[in-house]
Amino acid sequence: MKGALFLSAAAAVAGSALGHAGHQQHNAFHKRGAYGTAPAPSLEPSPTPSACGCTTKVVTYYGEPTIVEEKTTTVKTTSYTTKTIEVTPQPELPTPVVTVYPTQGTYTIPAKTITVTQETTVPAATSTAVSPGEHTYGGVTTVVETATTVTCPIAVVKPTGSTVTSVIERTTYVCPSAGTYTIAPTTTSVPKSTVLVYPTPASYTPGTYTQPAQTVTATETNFVYVCPTPTGAAPSTQAPPPPPPAPTTQAPPPPPAPTKKPEEKPEEKPEDKPKTPELGGGKKWAMTYSPYTDSGECKGALAVAADIALIKLKGFKAVRVYGTDCDGLENIGRACKLNGIDMIIGVFLSNKGVEEAKSQVQDIVSWGKFDMVDLIVVGNEAIHQGSADAPTLVGLMDYARGAFKAAGYNGPITTTEPMNVWLQHGKQFCNSVDVIGANIHCFFNPQITAGECGGFVKQQMDMLREICPGKDVVNLETGWPSGGSNNGKAIASKSAQKEAITSIIDEVGDKSVFFSWTNDLWKSPGNLGVEQFWGCGDVF
Repeated sequence: MKGALFLSAAAAVAGSALGHAGHQQHNAFHKRGAYGTAPAPSLEPSPTPSACGCTTKVVTYYGEPTIVEEKTTTVKTTSYTTKTIEVTPQPELPTPVVTVYPTQGTYTIPAKTITVTQETTVPAATSTAVSPGEHTYGGVTTVVETATTVTCPIAVVKPTGSTVTSVIERTTYVCPSAGTYTIAPTTTSVPKSTVLVYPTPASYTPGTYTQPAQTVTATETNFVYVCPTPTGAAPSTQAPPPPPPAPTTQAPPPPPAPTKKPEEKPEEKPEDKPKTPELGGGKKWAMTYSPYTDSGECKGALAVAADIALIKLKGFKAVRVYGTDCDGLENIGRACKLNGIDMIIGVFLSNKGVEEAKSQVQDIVSWGKFDMVDLIVVGNEAIHQGSADAPTLVGLMDYARGAFKAAGYNGPITTTEPMNVWLQHGKQFCNSVDVIGANIHCFFNPQITAGECGGFVKQQMDMLREICPGKDVVNLETGWPSGGSNNGKAIASKSAQKEAITSIIDEVGDKSVFFSWTNDLWKSPGNLGVEQFWGCGDVF
């Protein structure tokens, strides 16, 4: 028998308030118009809570163990029930706990010390973000080299009335032949992106576990916070023991190699160190993210957390955020930290002027979590959109650099413009940027097909390197629309989008930020009617 807890992130958000009243300024985002790409060669405080606890909705699934084969996986669900339950944590063990704070304010979770006197196996909550479709997850996996029987602990949820208790049971499973087996997995089909939460067995070894006091700022009603696991002797997920190996005769170990005094390295001089950290990496560096609903309202913290978890699941190392509205630094930053991915943050220079942009600089300084910031982008197509001239943008970048450096940020700073602006004004930017940032969209060149997109973007980036010699180039916004009107050889369709993005990944995915995570239905249709249809998260 198996069990799973199913938490729908979208359903858990009853609504969200607007964070920064200025967020509608982003209606100006990405009005690409006639892109000038170069031609292709040829709160009030609330009471302190005494403990963590939560109430949530779950779906419980039951089914049989199944073999996971190399080519196919067959999982059958025999029945399921839906219940509203109250999850009661076990305070005597150092397990993480979810808390829902009903009102805005600052809360303090006191320090806690837990002593475990004997090894104990208990159900621990495990979560995973999934995209729409059918998924198999959980269970205990073992590899056997011959037909054998394994016995292992599994976590089971047992509903009684309106309460669910997670317990550990031991199950015996017959592996009929050599192979990899997953015992007690769960399968489900979800209609939208969600976060699945399910129990897994975790063993806590004897020792003392400590958790320092936590201060939590709830920025909205029904604010969700995961209390960190107390640290100490680390918990381990149990797997069934493999069958005992056949006895072997061991050869005596070879004599140790003679030690050699390591050579002293010459002292590194300051001028030998790179001026800026290496940006990018892998085949998928980053994804753009705007925390808005289809109607243009701000998403709540839990909806943002579900989105960021899915971006991490797709294999991205960072997310790019354009401004500071919608409590984006707090909500997106918290979700990125939980998922271990970095941020590219922005100061958006709109037609409201430099002073409003400077207030965003101060928002970032007050936030101050620079250890998770890869790059700061001051201005997004500000000259292209007519929000500033080149001297104004340079002045804002220099102001921002001084403020960020004084606050402890020593990472790279840049701005981003399309190719035509860099060709016309780029030399004025060289002393103010650490890297060259550009938004390169091959769709707006009517001579480029989807399959040629990656090569075209690479050629544009090579041309940009000549503007500020010695400085790296990053493509801060790139993609292909799935709908709207065609542009010559550039076809706006889902199949073309997939082809174009595949070619970008192959050519320059390690230096590119893909645009955008979802379709931006809150925008106006824009040039060629494509502005709402750049969502590409489902392509990856």
